[in-house]
Amino acid sequence: MIDMLSQSYQRDALSSKRERSILGKFRRIRLLSFFSLCALCFLALSVRADWPQLRGPYGNGHVSAENDSNVIGFPLHWSETENVKWKTQIPDRGWSTPVVMDGQVWLTTATEDGHDFFAICVDAETGKIQFAKKLFHSDNPEPLGNPVNCYATPSPVIEPGRVYIHFGSYGTACLDTKTAKVLWQRTDLRCRHYRGPSSSPVLYQNLLILTFDGIDLQYVTALEKNTGKTVWKTDRSAVWNDAGVRVTAPGDQRKGHSTPLIAMIDGKALLLSSGAKSAYCYEPLTGKELWKIHYPDFSPAPVPLYEGGLVYFVSGVGKTELIAVKPGGEGDVTDSNIVWRLRPHVGRFSSPIYVDGLIYTAAEESFVSCIDATNGQPVWTERLGGRFYASPIYADGHLYFFDEDGMTKVLKPGRTCEVLATNTLADGFMSSPAASGKAFYLRTTSSLYRIEDSTTKVNQ
Repeated sequence: MIDMLSQSYQRDALSSKRERSILGKFRRIRLLSFFSLCALCFLALSVRADWPQLRGPYGNGHVSAENDSNVIGFPLHWSETENVKWKTQIPDRGWSTPVVMDGQVWLTTATEDGHDFFAICVDAETGKIQFAKKLFHSDNPEPLGNPVNCYATPSPVIEPGRVYIHFGSYGTACLDTKTAKVLWQRTDLRCRHYRGPSSSPVLYQNLLILTFDGIDLQYVTALEKNTGKTVWKTDRSAVWNDAGVRVTAPGDQRKGHSTPLIAMIDGKALLLSSGAKSAYCYEPLTGKELWKIHYPDFSPAPVPLYEGGLVYFVSGVGKTELIAVKPGGEGDVTDSNIVWRLRPHVGRFSSPIYVDGLIYTAAEESFVSCIDATNGQPVWTERLGGRFYASPIYADGHLYFFDEDGMTKVLKPGRTCEVLATNTLADGFMSSPAASGKAFYLRTTSSLYRIEDSTTKVNQ
């Protein structure tokens, strides 16, 4: 309408000073309207709650940024018949966390025998499957040899227009999110996962960073995200003390399952990564190893944390310690930089989460523990459900813990254990949750749910 009025004034040739003044006012109005629209668009983008990777937009399981106390409106209660906007059955088997962006939910799945590997895209509004793209095939997948993992455990990572799908040594691909067209793929990045691939990719600037901790090869590598070409590759520098242990078959002593974390420490981006026998800090642009600590454990799975000036690693299976480390230094800083260690009831698979100076960890034997982040002293430990493999999230001032039996415990953070709600779905959780807008996207062993406060009936 403003354009039509402007054209009308131009046809009148602006014959009078008054008309020129009016046109000037309209131009100012139009300019103000434009900047107001830009401001609104910026505000809308700044409050988006998309879930682009395994542990969410901040890499720590938090839905909102630090110090953002605005209540979004996530539900406290749900069941198969309450606060379910839709439920979609996902074929085959996958434990990958859904990623959410631009009205799409992407996740992965694979046949239970490990022969075929797929990317799945679900419409976030309706729950309908938009794409089910077969990406890779393996004639001879290695048996998993355990009841916990599957062939589609690594989570995707997404950015506007592109989603990156990873199945470890079985293949990595970049897809166009509008068409599911494969833009590039790699099948030559090798290692013997032995127990199945687990580590998820992470994005940093123009790099897609991948972790390969097999029983034969152990390395971290970065691919140019637009082409898939290798930019750097860094072998793990752990000192292996597995003499006498058959490493190539069978053996887990050199394996790892953890996904790295990009953290800003003293104004510099660093890549924190847990491996067998050691945890590392790398330069993400070059792959240069800066420092490391060592420990006796192997097969670590939780994502590292960086909060309150300390880095927190879970060492793996065996002793399974939560280790607080002062970042900095060069080389092996085990003796100089470890602040504290904790052993009892530390989750081996579920990633820890930090809220207001306290760390919460959920173990597979049903325990949830609250730990003082400064000194490693347990604050409380309670049995709250079944075994925990999925990682918790923090939203609207509440902690959500998801167990293998399909139960979710909602806790109020603090120095006493206060359970606010208990919710149950038909199948259990091996996948960690995602959140976007006011909705949780929960993947059970059979289905994907959109959970939010709503009166909409369930779409089966």
